[in-house]
Amino acid sequence: MPVRRSRRGSSGGQSRVRSRTARAELTFSVSHVERLLREGRYSQRLGASAPIFLAAVIQSLTAKVLELAGIEARNRGRRLITPHVVDMVVHNHPLLSAFFQSTIISQAVPGRY
Repeated sequence: MPVRRSRRGSSGGQSRVRSRTARAELTFSVSHVERLLREGRYSQRLGASAPIFLAAVIQSLTAKVLELAGIEARNRGRRLITPHVVDMVVHNHPLLSAFFQSTIISQAVPGRY
């Protein structure tokens, strides 16, 4: 990957500082995930790539759930993704259902769907 150079200043050898999130081309913050892993004290040592990998996994799961919820909302003639739609999608998908087995999603406004 080529190094991006800054156009400012007379010294052309300065490189632009990019965050780990930008370098990994992620939306979820790698620094935030790393801070949560360190504060949670899940292990004594934390590898450099662990927060990057975990941020990518969380982003991928979120994208999949929102994609399925958008399709379900469109099939029901809705324009918004509600907690009820997300709950239905997660519980009707076999892999997501097993993953979110002990999670309660729809606690927003019960009965208003």
